[in-house]
Amino acid sequence: MIKSVKRFLSASGKGMKRSAIREILKHLQKPGMISFAGGLPAPETFPVEDIKEIVLEVLEKHGAEALQYGTTEGDAGLRRALVERHNRQGLNIGIDNLIITSGSQQALDLIARIFIDPGDYVLCGLPSYLGGLNAFTAYGVKLKGITLDSEGMKPDELEETIIHLKELGRKIKFIYVIPDFQNPAGITLPESRRIKIIEIAEKYDLLIVEDSPYREVRFRGEPQRMMYELDNTGRVITLCTFSKILSPGFRVGWVIGHPEILDKIAMAKQTADLCTSSFVQKIIALYLEKGLLENNLKKTIALYSERRDFMIKCFRDQMPENVTWTEPEGGLFLFVTLPRHLDADDIFRKAIERNVAFVSGSSFFCNDSGRNTMRINFSFSNPVEIEEGVKRLSAVIREELASK
Repeated sequence: MIKSVKRFLSASGKGMKRSAIREILKHLQKPGMISFAGGLPAPETFPVEDIKEIVLEVLEKHGAEALQYGTTEGDAGLRRALVERHNRQGLNIGIDNLIITSGSQQALDLIARIFIDPGDYVLCGLPSYLGGLNAFTAYGVKLKGITLDSEGMKPDELEETIIHLKELGRKIKFIYVIPDFQNPAGITLPESRRIKIIEIAEKYDLLIVEDSPYREVRFRGEPQRMMYELDNTGRVITLCTFSKILSPGFRVGWVIGHPEILDKIAMAKQTADLCTSSFVQKIIALYLEKGLLENNLKKTIALYSERRDFMIKCFRDQMPENVTWTEPEGGLFLFVTLPRHLDADDIFRKAIERNVAFVSGSSFFCNDSGRNTMRINFSFSNPVEIEEGVKRLSAVIREELASK
């Protein structure tokens, strides 16, 4: 009998960590739990009846093909539909600039696999999406965080960090950016700052990974052009997904980029899963063809906007004065900052006892800072749950403040 498999593990296997967010989801099985933790879409937004009809139509018209293996690059019909949709939105791409992946999380893993050697550096926001950070560190990367202000990643600090690392002889592979309603901070980069970051990347010959899962979930304000559209050097790689605009259960995303980069992603994907589900891709392609996505997305945006506004009202009514939060123009999250002497991990343990969950902000900081922050999801819970959940959470914070 093997006593432990640890001695068989690779260096990357030994270094793997469970996702803090995935672990928190275990607590949600507790009766009466109100969750502000996961980045979960509202189940009410899932077009179940439309999908039922489309599934039958796909099986009737394309049954054998839908149940067969597909090409690694993705279903041609879905790729064409996405290319046409992006071009209507301002891009100028062809089918060779787009590849389908099994969610954008797979894209993060494949990008890390093809670009990162152990010891390389990736520059990311402080804070930044935990799933991206975990995907990169699995391949031995060193993460260097760049502070965010109210307009996102600070260009001056970014350039100073690049110069410093290069003076030390370090190899930087790419800049990781979530420009629209950043996870977890909710911040959107204005176009001027997007251009500045692209100029810095070009100056120092770096790639940019533009992670864009929330871009279309905008409630108010003007959309900013995608970094891919603003770049004319081929160094921006853009990741998109249906998880936040249709259904995470489909596990379908896509990557837009230079054909040579996508060719390498396809090679890596062949060893990962051969191809994304042909069946699911044909369902989504037909859903797009029928023009159903836009109408459903409008309903989703309206619902999330109402929940965001209501949660902010509850925060204003119930939170202590020295607690602050972001008020994003879209996306799924508020980012809360507590007084510096409070630790969100301590508050989390007490909040769980009161049947309310969130994600401690330190999970999103690659330098282990941000211990007085928390990420709050507003898309999943209904108004009754939001009001009660904020009430419970604010009570825990007030008690913690009183005890310090």
